[in-house]
Amino acid sequence: MTTSLGLGHQSHPLIGRLVVDHAHDDRVGVLRAIAPDSKDNRYGLVIMVPNAPPVAWLAPEGGGLEWTTSPDAIEAAR
Repeated sequence: MTTSLGLGHQSHPLIGRLVVDHAHDDRVGVLRAIAPDSKDNRYGLVIMVPNAPPVAWLAPEGGGLEWTTSPDAIEAAR
């Protein structure tokens, strides 16, 4: 079960842990957040939660460019 953390972010038991992203060739990364993606907001100030489904925000373990995927596509890395 997830709970709201505010600003569109949701709790998730794997936040901060390594996960496998099955939607992107089993790429491994750290789950940073479950939150909406505001792709349509071109460099503007976000003043409200985007009306978009939440996505999983992941980052490479050693740092680098984040990517997004469906929350249903991730599981804990073994």
